[in-house]
Amino acid sequence: MKEVYKHGSGESNREAVYEFSIGFRFTHWVRAISIIVLTVSGLYIAYVFAAPVVTGEPTNFMNAKWRAVHEVAGFVLLGCLIFKSYLFFFDRKSHGERISIKDSFNIKTWVAQIKYYLFIGEHPHLKGVYNPLQFVSYVVFYLLMIGLCLTGFILYANNYHEGFGGLIYEYMRSFEAMFGGLANVRQIHHILTWAVVIFVCVHIYMAVFNAVKGKDGGMDAIFSGYKYIKDGKRT
Repeated sequence: MKEVYKHGSGESNREAVYEFSIGFRFTHWVRAISIIVLTVSGLYIAYVFAAPVVTGEPTNFMNAKWRAVHEVAGFVLLGCLIFKSYLFFFDRKSHGERISIKDSFNIKTWVAQIKYYLFIGEHPHLKGVYNPLQFVSYVVFYLLMIGLCLTGFILYANNYHEGFGGLIYEYMRSFEAMFGGLANVRQIHHILTWAVVIFVCVHIYMAVFNAVKGKDGGMDAIFSGYKYIKDGKRT
């Protein structure tokens, strides 16, 4: 599909390229909301920043409520990660993401991409939808997510000994021992959380940077699914 945009007295041809499927966009925003909820509720569990009025009646068990919210958001995030992994490997419309693996092994593309970010070069031509820095950062992000889910399950199994908690308890005990005890597991969980917070901040900054500098509707794609490529060239 071709779109023509007029700039002053000239014209610039741009091709609307469908980059992100509705499944991808759905999991992206559900994952984003889950991370926000998990971060806020996790901070409360670790550092109580609001307490109910203290009375003699056990009616305002605020910590339990925040913990419940944290656990629900955690399972929602886990579901998103599983579904997103399925889309990456098997969805036909995610082919562009899989092709990005080739770009990440191209040294020339790495050099050109770094030059682009340093304002000393043009954006390299990409085969996939992600540049090498993006792809590697997303791989690191999912590794962080796996670490968070694993440490979260260890903490969960130590609080709930029936149902799902009881089912995974013995397996999580092995990981708990490997990490050096429950205190270390909790500390690792906190460190990984802050690493994700830093990633999210950098991710938002780079998304805005690419949208402003590239002027190709890069941020629009996560809402509409479409990115607008100048002269039919993917960047």
